[in-house]
Amino acid sequence: MWEAKSVNGRGLELRCRLPSGFDALDQAAREAAARTLKRGNVQLSLTVQRTAEIPAVRINADLLNQLATLVAEQGARYPQIQPARWDGLLGIKGVLEQVEPEAAADSDSGLQAREAAMKVTLEQVVGQLADMRLVEGGRIRQVLLDQLSEMAALADRAGSCAALRPEAVKARLQAQLAAVLEAAAPLHEERIAQEIALLAVKADIREELDRLRAHVAAARDLLAAGGGVGRKLDFLSQEFNREANTLCSKAQDVDLTRIGLDLKAVIDQFREQVQNIE
Repeated sequence: MWEAKSVNGRGLELRCRLPSGFDALDQAAREAAARTLKRGNVQLSLTVQRTAEIPAVRINADLLNQLATLVAEQGARYPQIQPARWDGLLGIKGVLEQVEPEAAADSDSGLQAREAAMKVTLEQVVGQLADMRLVEGGRIRQVLLDQLSEMAALADRAGSCAALRPEAVKARLQAQLAAVLEAAAPLHEERIAQEIALLAVKADIREELDRLRAHVAAARDLLAAGGGVGRKLDFLSQEFNREANTLCSKAQDVDLTRIGLDLKAVIDQFREQVQNIE
């Protein structure tokens, strides 16, 4: 009897547990898993139980013929002795012989038939595992879509944050520039313009939000396409995290910082679920 189990993993890693004498099935198990599965830590175990069979019985014809001849000869010499019965002859040790049922199974043809049957059940078990993973993947897909929607909503909230309004940005830049001018020696107008531009770039998160929305759209497309998209989604989750970190580092407002932290929390949940996607 085959048993198949799997847990999440970056690639496909297979472990086979086979009883002694069945090592030849290791390669067949690996090939069956590779044909059907693309990702996960998979364990295939084979348990073999010998059934208690009634032993076959056969007659030792040579011995029985010898006994029958002997009975006939002695019956002619001793007519006063009651002739032997068949049940008596069959009861003599060696006339009836037991044939072990394993003898047929251990022949070359028997071993080949047994191995072929085990390969058939192996394919069935791996197929059942794939079907179960497909059902689980359908549930996880909806969870991922919900998390992507939450990321998109947080990006919209960040884009409409009061701290990013032109008047707020202008006031913050003026305050920062005043602090720079107060702390430094008098600067030329060109240098002041450079400082203003630098402060504006540091405060602008539109590029991060645009990339974040683009990654959300790409992830949705992958989930719609189906197939083995786990690694691509894993890569996208890293990109999500990079944009969220940049957003938090640029945040100069409590509300925007909170949005960035909420975004990072959702991304961590997304990345954790992606590990279960093939």
